[in-house]
Amino acid sequence: MIKCISHKKSYPSQEIAEDALIEAHTHFDYGARSGPVNVYQCDDCGHYHLTSQGTMNARLAQLIKEGTLQRQKEAQYWASKLKRK
Repeated sequence: MIKCISHKKSYPSQEIAEDALIEAHTHFDYGARSGPVNVYQCDDCGHYHLTSQGTMNARLAQLIKEGTLQRQKEAQYWASKLKRK
């Protein structure tokens, strides 16, 4: 993995960064106006990072609108709960 001078986690492509963005929203319960909302290409390392600034990523917004993200959160919750038993 390439190290960025910003010390942020780097993703080699926009698609992989978007997948990480969606996975973060699946695993963590971000409140309104918190957590990452989009990805950007870094001028320093050329890779992609998550950001909490700016407009919401189109893929993330669509998953929220469709209810898919909420279903993924519920599935993640139950998978982790059953794994503990």
